[in-house]
Amino acid sequence: MDLAELLGKAIEAGASDVHIVVGQRPIYRINTELTYTSFAATTPDAAVSLVRDMVGTRRYAQFLRRRDLDFSTEVPGYGRFRVNAHFQRDTVAISFRAIPQIVPDLATLNLPPIVQTFTDLPRGLVLVTGETGTGKSTTLAAMIDAINHKYSRHVITLEDPIEYELTPEKCVIEQREVGSDVLTFASGLRHVLRQDPYIILVGEMRDLETTMAAITAAETGHLVLSTLHTQSAAQTVERIIDIYPSSQQNQIRAMLANTLQAAISQTLFKRIDVEGMIPAAEVLICTNAVRACIREDRVFEIPNVIQTSAGKGMIALDQSIRTLCQNGYISKEDALTKANLREWMIQALSA
Repeated sequence: MDLAELLGKAIEAGASDVHIVVGQRPIYRINTELTYTSFAATTPDAAVSLVRDMVGTRRYAQFLRRRDLDFSTEVPGYGRFRVNAHFQRDTVAISFRAIPQIVPDLATLNLPPIVQTFTDLPRGLVLVTGETGTGKSTTLAAMIDAINHKYSRHVITLEDPIEYELTPEKCVIEQREVGSDVLTFASGLRHVLRQDPYIILVGEMRDLETTMAAITAAETGHLVLSTLHTQSAAQTVERIIDIYPSSQQNQIRAMLANTLQAAISQTLFKRIDVEGMIPAAEVLICTNAVRACIREDRVFEIPNVIQTSAGKGMIALDQSIRTLCQNGYISKEDALTKANLREWMIQALSA
């Protein structure tokens, strides 16, 4: 199988993802729809060769031990791909995610305008959350790029793997890839404060050690950007607190209340007006009311604070979905399917 041809045609077709599974023809995901390609079915030996050729002998041995490996690869003339190699039914399978060659302008991502102001924050924790494939990495890259064009700052990213290649403009930018430049997110964060960063991007707060280090970095005066796989602002706060042992949860509530600046929770929809995808986004801004909810273990009140704080720039996910539907960007069926409060959405779209 010619990998360059497979991935090149994926880009030409507008595919966001490519899946290789032994015994099946390669599959493209185009605007959420899975489509089998005309390429021949993948053999076990072909799948092994693809991974070994992309990562080399040393990392392939690591893959055999761990049974999963994240990395990136590039197809000249087409761009870069985030890759996950894994095993299924004792055969190698591969998933590719296309990474656009150019970091998009933050203003073109159809996010609430308030998000652009987060790039002016001098310190604290800003989180972008959502399911896999909802554009979290794109939002973070666009935020860093916006900072890069406005301020002279030192940016260090910890990514697994590196996705967008960021070109320095006013900023000094260092991109460190987990597995090659640094062992883990946590180990990278342990040393990053000695590297004189102003802004730290952590690809994912995936465990207790990484979460503790990220919050500590934000607490010591750095701007920390990161992601979580959560579907709402309240769930994001709960996830961070719950990752700590119960004996430490009061302490982390106080730390999080002091450091969290904002959370953006994204979900993607297929557009009906033009080809492509568009995000709905919930935005939480840490006002005094929100900080009190976090500190006093009243996280369940955060959705109500968001609903009643539109004047401060906050927006609930259902409100964002309703606006997209009413403006003709997404279908009513999709709006109802992904709404948190289905009955509210039915009434809102009927008004």
